[in-house]
Amino acid sequence: MAGFLARVAGLFRDERKAGSIIDSIPEFLRYGGSKSGVSVSWRNALEVSTVLAATRVISNGIAQVPIQFLGVDAAGNRTPILSHPVLDVLARRPNRWQTSFQFRQTLMAHLLLTGNAFVFVNRVGPERRISELVPIAPGRVTVYRGTDGTLEYVVTAEAPEQSGLGAAAPELTTGSQRRFPAEAIWHLRGLSWNSWMGLEIVKLAREAIGLAIATEATHSKLHANGAKPGGLYSVEGKLNAEQYKQISAWLDASTNGDNAWRPLVLDNGAKWTPLQSKGVDTEHLDTRKFQIEEVCRALGVIPLMVGASDKTATYASSEQMFIAHVVHTLSPWARNFEESAQAALLGEDERVDIELNFNALMRGAAKDRGDYNAKALGSGGAPGWMTPNEVRRAEGLPPIAGGDELPKPPGTAPAAPSSDAVDDDAAEDDAADGEQDT
Repeated sequence: MAGFLARVAGLFRDERKAGSIIDSIPEFLRYGGSKSGVSVSWRNALEVSTVLAATRVISNGIAQVPIQFLGVDAAGNRTPILSHPVLDVLARRPNRWQTSFQFRQTLMAHLLLTGNAFVFVNRVGPERRISELVPIAPGRVTVYRGTDGTLEYVVTAEAPEQSGLGAAAPELTTGSQRRFPAEAIWHLRGLSWNSWMGLEIVKLAREAIGLAIATEATHSKLHANGAKPGGLYSVEGKLNAEQYKQISAWLDASTNGDNAWRPLVLDNGAKWTPLQSKGVDTEHLDTRKFQIEEVCRALGVIPLMVGASDKTATYASSEQMFIAHVVHTLSPWARNFEESAQAALLGEDERVDIELNFNALMRGAAKDRGDYNAKALGSGGAPGWMTPNEVRRAEGLPPIAGGDELPKPPGTAPAAPSSDAVDDDAAEDDAADGEQDT
């Protein structure tokens, strides 16, 4: 007994944490089941429409905007970098089977539901150039933290036909494990308590998600039984066990399936008393509506963004909600993605900022985009802050000659010529007059 307790205590003393099924501490000890009786995981959480919609709206928001690299000089000025080895991989083709959109979408789904996302960084050649970024399912990664703060990642291999990691590391066979240093794994983490592993949001929100699953299951059973109220079938006298079975089987055959809602034919003084119990009466519908708000609250999404109707919302207020979604929901995730990518994919001596350009979200609003571009070029008398070529680049248009200078505000007088220029002009005029006299 003492040896068993010592081993258990050793598990908690060991500085390691797994975002996977091979965690040292069993999941039921860390989290337990929800009070609704439903065990919640990322898999069945995605079967809840609100979780699916919230995951999709955040993942798509991060995936759909362009990635740009900006060089930073000693004065803090930033200039666009149009060609960079990491940019070519991250923004165009991370691996052989995913586009940049699909790659970011997958990472965000992992990050949102499990709190962690892992990417194998395939470096080749003596210069250790990044040639491929391969997402790894969080359930196949165990993270170890040494006493000196360094992290190591143990990856359990999938079958070659199920995982791109097999192609990137052919020596791995199904079920085998391999240790990777921190430089080989790009680890994105969400909200963290210990600073090196993200918290699993679906586990922390298991009560809200579990109740949503249980309530939906209850409604499904209601409709499977014809969505009709139950009733009380009563007869005179006492029934023996055999009679009870016969009546129960008859009622089941007479009130379900194709016979639902048909009138019952009763005999021997039997009575049928319907019980007026409906889904609305038991407040299932109200509970399901409230669970939408609860799940959205846990995932940090405005309910309107997952399709929850708000009868009090107007077009103007809806527009402000969309802006709030970008500012308060997408922007923090974008910042997390940007800084994590810089730390994992760029050299320590590289003064380069990685940014997700959310101006692209204005693509669907031509008028708003036109107004913004006009003001950026100095419309309305205010100083412009973008050059014509910067605006054209944002619109996907080629540069024009002379388009790299900031436009001058309207009404600005041309610069007066210098005294030297005036003297030169006068000398030229005198010379021209002398030639004419000759």
